[in-house]
Amino acid sequence: MSIRGAMNPLAAWTIRTVQAATSRRLLLSVVGQCLLVVIGASYLVFESLRISPFDSQITVTVDLAESGGLLAGQDVTVRGIPVGRVKAVEVTGDGVLATAVIDGDTRIPVQDTTVRVSGLSPAGEQYLDFAPQHDTGPYLSDDAVIHRDQTQTPIPLWRLLTNIDGVLAQADPAQIRSVIDELGVSDRGPEKLGELFGGAQLLLNTLDGVLPETTTLLRSSRSVFRLLDESSAGLQATSDNLAATLGGIGAKDGGIRTLLDRTPHLLQTVDTVIADNSPTMVQLLGDLTTVSQLSYVRVPALDRMFSTDRQPLLDGIRSLMHDGAIWAIADIYPRPVCDYPHPRDVPFIPNYPEPYLYTYCQNPDPNLLVRGARNAPRPAGDDTALPPPGLDPLRRADPTPGTEHTIELPYGGPQLPPESEPILQGGQW
Repeated sequence: MSIRGAMNPLAAWTIRTVQAATSRRLLLSVVGQCLLVVIGASYLVFESLRISPFDSQITVTVDLAESGGLLAGQDVTVRGIPVGRVKAVEVTGDGVLATAVIDGDTRIPVQDTTVRVSGLSPAGEQYLDFAPQHDTGPYLSDDAVIHRDQTQTPIPLWRLLTNIDGVLAQADPAQIRSVIDELGVSDRGPEKLGELFGGAQLLLNTLDGVLPETTTLLRSSRSVFRLLDESSAGLQATSDNLAATLGGIGAKDGGIRTLLDRTPHLLQTVDTVIADNSPTMVQLLGDLTTVSQLSYVRVPALDRMFSTDRQPLLDGIRSLMHDGAIWAIADIYPRPVCDYPHPRDVPFIPNYPEPYLYTYCQNPDPNLLVRGARNAPRPAGDDTALPPPGLDPLRRADPTPGTEHTIELPYGGPQLPPESEPILQGGQW
């Protein structure tokens, strides 16, 4: 079959179809109009009005302090994306309940989600916007209720006008008139005003450049201001006490001035005394250094004496004295005594001999010196608990070196006052 033969039936069918449509053009026009109406209505319902009978929806109730201009039929969004409509807005005793119908496929977290009434423009067009902080569950379900502490509403116009009225009431007309007069002094007034606004713009741009640091500073200062606010009562009491103290100091102004006047002379006198006695002070400090060194090496023994794990020596002595008497217990049981390898000095002979250098107890009886010098704690490496080998038991300590202030101690005592020393009379030597 040729191509022309195959095209003849198709052309014949096309011609018959056109002829039939031409003869029934009124009917086709009506059908086309109906289809256009159906398509337009479907677009309005499903796209513009977003009404879908086949999609699942949930109903959420939002408790608002005030409506903020929200009306039924306005959009419900999640961070600006439409997800539903406001079904109804009802006034309650202390607020407003907004019922929102949301697509069932939208997952909005229950926790940390802020709901606010926003406007597309200052003229109105409010909508209900959900602002979740995360995308983790649990999520809003049907008949869920958003509490008032999670909602925000815009500042109403009446409150804005009231605040503006308060700002204008605080402005001084005389000062504003002075500013206007200063700007109008010369023909450079507009130029000065432009420079003023330019400087303000530079300041705002600078602040905008350090906005994160400024925000951090304000947030960090919040704790300090809260602390100051909580401590206001204490600060007030401190201020009152300081006021009383300064008042007392002010009342004693004369005495303080007298003290300040006499203090330099007193300090000068002290300096003179120290300067006059500097040789003796140096020797005294040297002796104190020796005493400090000896005390330092005996710190373990002192700690043992004043230890807290047993009754200290001073507490033991204090326990003997009570009820107006000294209480003691006498034990007549014979105790072993210690024999020293040197003779005893006669205490009433006034020749003041030097003491014996080695006074070790040679009695090995374990009942002696249980807590005496032999068992006292010693520094590391100290072997003075036992007598050294080959000691001379009759050896005495070295005599005290004599100085210009030394008083001789002959038998029977010294002659006082010393004849060789000058005598202080009337404040003069």
